[in-house]
Amino acid sequence: MKIISWNINGFRAIYQKDFLTNLKTINPDIIGLQEIKAKENQLPANLLRMAGYQLILNPAKRAGYSGTAVYSKKEPKSTNKSLGLDRFDNEGRLIELEFENFNIMNLYLPNGGRQKQDMGYKLKVYDRLFSYIKDKKSLVLIGDFNIAHQPIDLARPVENKNNTGFTPKEREKIDQLLDLGFVDTFRLFNKEGGNYSFWAYFARARERNIGWRIDYCFVSQDLKEKVKEAFILPKVLGSDHCPVGIALELF
Repeated sequence: MKIISWNINGFRAIYQKDFLTNLKTINPDIIGLQEIKAKENQLPANLLRMAGYQLILNPAKRAGYSGTAVYSKKEPKSTNKSLGLDRFDNEGRLIELEFENFNIMNLYLPNGGRQKQDMGYKLKVYDRLFSYIKDKKSLVLIGDFNIAHQPIDLARPVENKNNTGFTPKEREKIDQLLDLGFVDTFRLFNKEGGNYSFWAYFARARERNIGWRIDYCFVSQDLKEKVKEAFILPKVLGSDHCPVGIALELF
């Protein structure tokens, strides 16, 4: 089973940038999308009714902002779109799907703000998430976590040590997630630097690979041995993020 996560930075924008072609090439069983920035009535019909997939949408109440979506080849047994925090839930940042032998959460965690104006909100969301998942088994967490965990996860750690996305308090949240027993699947297979999932649009950052690894696929400890591959797809264009994913042996 191939599971993909991709912050698409706008459903309508990426639709004009070979999204359907890229999706066909990647051919995921499940793909979780973040930052869709659109409601159902704003999407073209061939995005809403894609052959072979069921679409689950969770748009933000605020127009043109945030939101998540999942395409799944397999119909889930149940769907949850709430973490129990009003602001977070109103921003459409979660889709949780229950399947027969595993659950998956597609997450778009808050950024925190360039001036750290939303850092308290971001950290509160992480704490609420940890409370929600701490006893869960057979759980896959995918999405844009908006935190680079270690110096290896961004091109310029020294320059960014006090910047949003790499502050000690944020990095500690990834430590806490790992302490709960969740596994950073990419690091099971690749311990090297230079592997990023996000590049700012300015200063030719992507061309120069001045990036951040802030998009993840985590699995609970009981699924660790079922992860057969974890990867980043930096050549897939269309957004300031690229897809990341895993192959799981579940069926």
